[in-house]
Amino acid sequence: MKTILAAAFLAGGVAIAAGSPVAEAKTVKIGLSMLTQNAPYYAALQAAVQKEAKVLGAQVVTADANNDMLKQISDVEDMLSQNIDILIMDPKDAKGLVGVTKEAVAAHVPVIIVDSSIDASAPVLTTIQSNNAENGRMIGDWLIGQVKNKDLHIALLSGDQGNVVGEARRDGVMGGIIEAQLRQVGHAGFTVVGQGWGGWTQEGGVKAMEDLMTAHPDINAVLAENDSMALGAMRAIQDAGKADKNIMIFAAADGQKEAVKLIMEGKYGATGLNDPAVIGKMATDLAVQVVNKTAPADIAKITYTPPVAITKANAAEYYKPDALF
Repeated sequence: MKTILAAAFLAGGVAIAAGSPVAEAKTVKIGLSMLTQNAPYYAALQAAVQKEAKVLGAQVVTADANNDMLKQISDVEDMLSQNIDILIMDPKDAKGLVGVTKEAVAAHVPVIIVDSSIDASAPVLTTIQSNNAENGRMIGDWLIGQVKNKDLHIALLSGDQGNVVGEARRDGVMGGIIEAQLRQVGHAGFTVVGQGWGGWTQEGGVKAMEDLMTAHPDINAVLAENDSMALGAMRAIQDAGKADKNIMIFAAADGQKEAVKLIMEGKYGATGLNDPAVIGKMATDLAVQVVNKTAPADIAKITYTPPVAITKANAAEYYKPDALF
């Protein structure tokens, strides 16, 4: 199902300044292809594009792939048949969406990737996402500052198999842990007792954590690749009567408001900032600039949002109770 709304412009790591004048031009028609709407993050990302749409009056045609790569390919092809001017896409699969990306560019439709990543062979204009490596480093530094020499037996909750952003997020945190251990305690080492697949959702996090606790009763830390799965893990721990076991829960990314509130209350460790409102705004603003030929000539291949580790020390700054996410 598709909705038609409107679009606009902001900036971030590239030299795109908020408030820059936009040339009077034809109505820009943006295609927004989302891999799913079955998690608060993705709904907030789409809403950010739609909100920005109201500023410039450019049409936005949206489609939800329902976590189905083949449907996402079909969605994009349908958008191309509707003569979109530019495509914003959060790809389900890094390699599987390369072909349709090439189709778009061959039809003179530039492509902007958001949140996730796509294979380097895809001819995209840029990718706009959080800085997973730097967020991970900061989360790892925070964690070792809390546990010091404690032996870590980590349950890992991952999104989807083969998802390159999930891989980058966990690699970032694990690398950050090792560097922080070397720096803070002089040696490094931890155990990942098992990996569960939660599909990025809270319910998926519950099921994955239940299975991991059954197989590994020595778990004392949970690393999730997003907040939704971490919140599911919290629920599973509570349901299992283990809330008093001081299992440390933290996420590589997101900054979901429910998680931030729990961080403020000392019930959740930390998370990396991955703000869908910022990413959606940046992508929409750039899309309109590109179509109107007012975009900078030197757009970076990857544009990162500012890295932040949200901890109890700064959570109040990032808590937005009225936000969608």
